[in-house]
Amino acid sequence: MTKGKKLAVLGAGKMGETLISGMLDGGIITRDKVVATAKHSDRLELLKEKYKIAATSNNRKAVKGADIVLLAVKPQAVKELLEEIRGELTRQQVVISVVASVTTAFIERNLNMPIPVVRAMPNTPCLLRAGMTAICKGLYAEDQHLNEAQRMFDSVGRTLILDEKHMDAVTGLSASGPAFIYIIIESLAEAGVKVGLPRTVATELAAQMTQGAARMVLETKEHPALLKDIVTTPAGCTIDGILELEEGKLRVTLIKAVVKATQRAAELLEN
Repeated sequence: MTKGKKLAVLGAGKMGETLISGMLDGGIITRDKVVATAKHSDRLELLKEKYKIAATSNNRKAVKGADIVLLAVKPQAVKELLEEIRGELTRQQVVISVVASVTTAFIERNLNMPIPVVRAMPNTPCLLRAGMTAICKGLYAEDQHLNEAQRMFDSVGRTLILDEKHMDAVTGLSASGPAFIYIIIESLAEAGVKVGLPRTVATELAAQMTQGAARMVLETKEHPALLKDIVTTPAGCTIDGILELEEGKLRVTLIKAVVKATQRAAELLEN
């Protein structure tokens, strides 16, 4: 995203706010070029006071003059939103959607015009500029629109460009995944308390260890199984712990969690 362009964020709930905050911190947008929308007045006041940006309940007003329109509403609300704003949009604008389950074809069909649409699926660590976002383009979007969206999300973490057929799987893995990891961190911290550590110490150890292990995978580019083997010395304590994990079916449970979340992601729009 180029500085100086106007961004309209329609539906600035948790994810919308996360992206606004991350992009402001990353210097990818300036406060005077952002307008956000929400239904409730208390939400609008929070956005105005916290981020010093314009905020309104009028979606049609928000998209007027915006270079980029970011859709961040719930899947069940997106059809009504598209019907509301389509009379104000032009082909010179770009629509970027972070709405789970909603395809670029659905957006194009409901806008009833050949407008560039980019679909993105970020996750909540974007708030700390440590997010993961997958991006794909619609029928009328060109590489320049895809690159612009990628620059936008690069400011809040890592990005990948994928075929749209993978987007529900991305939702099930990297968008839902932080919740799974928080449960793992919480469980490890509880285990630390069980073996005598103070809770704050156990939580810090578990969280920092998780961050470090993730960085090892990303930065060494080694297979996780190889990195696991490096830690697992013969007749050591780690192998005993791994045997407990295998007996508890942690591996298959995590796989099933992602599969279930992926299946649910594909159903959100229908429900």
